[in-house]
Amino acid sequence: MPPNSFAVRCIAVSGLLLGFGSVDPLDSLHAEETATIAHSEEYFPDEVGNRWTYRGQISEGPLQTIDHKVFSNVSSVTGTKSIKGLKVTVFHDTNPGNHGPSDSFYRRDVVGIVYYGSEPGTPLEKQLIPYQIIRFPMKLGTSFQQFDRVGLDFGTDMDRDGTNEKADVRGYVTVVGLESITVPAGTFKEAVKVEAHMTMRIHLSGTDKVATGTDIMMAWFAKGVGLIKYVERQEISSVQDRGVVTEITEELESYEVKPAQTSFDWREAPPQGIFADDAGDHELHQIVLTSRL
Repeated sequence: MPPNSFAVRCIAVSGLLLGFGSVDPLDSLHAEETATIAHSEEYFPDEVGNRWTYRGQISEGPLQTIDHKVFSNVSSVTGTKSIKGLKVTVFHDTNPGNHGPSDSFYRRDVVGIVYYGSEPGTPLEKQLIPYQIIRFPMKLGTSFQQFDRVGLDFGTDMDRDGTNEKADVRGYVTVVGLESITVPAGTFKEAVKVEAHMTMRIHLSGTDKVATGTDIMMAWFAKGVGLIKYVERQEISSVQDRGVVTEITEELESYEVKPAQTSFDWREAPPQGIFADDAGDHELHQIVLTSRL
């Protein structure tokens, strides 16, 4: 996804990672000791009326030709709505990642935050949602897998043979550590750094070729404030001679955050089937509802 609303704030990955065949971080980040971040939910304020203004810049184009642009984005919590009987929070962004306005939907409960999609959304996104984007409590040096899906409809006919391509998509999130970050809105000490990775293999229906897409996003969150900065690099190989690279940065300029009033019941369990909390298998499973989302 171009970064959208709270998905970026919470490190939902949408996009594409260089090094598809590299060592799996999920196998290498099992720290012997991990520090738990107390009151993790306070890094993601979602009271209705909250508002954040960001200054952004974007570089995109073929590897040999990069176009640089600047943009602004205002994100705000506009209310709640029901999706298949579940209450979700609505975030409106005026221009996330310089892609125009969008609304995004999230549900926060005792185990973390789940992403329920956006408007306008993409065909690929609709096949992935809902999925976990943050686990509570956050623990430094730990990772979890968001999704691992094969054979999805990519929603685009890249090789122009009249058939949409199929895609294999994998995403995971890592809580890296605590850092001091300076942005136009000020200096924030002990901001939590989170990295989101997504890899994609796109099978071209007209040939035996496979295009690879990659996305790495680094984001920093301040307690009681939310997202203060993110840096994202997307790269996708081309069916022609040159691939396409996009680099996006947004930094917080100003914010209005209301005092927290718990927007969910900490005693409330997550919806059945959304979260597989098995130490041997961190795959997140789609919600099983009477009607599919």
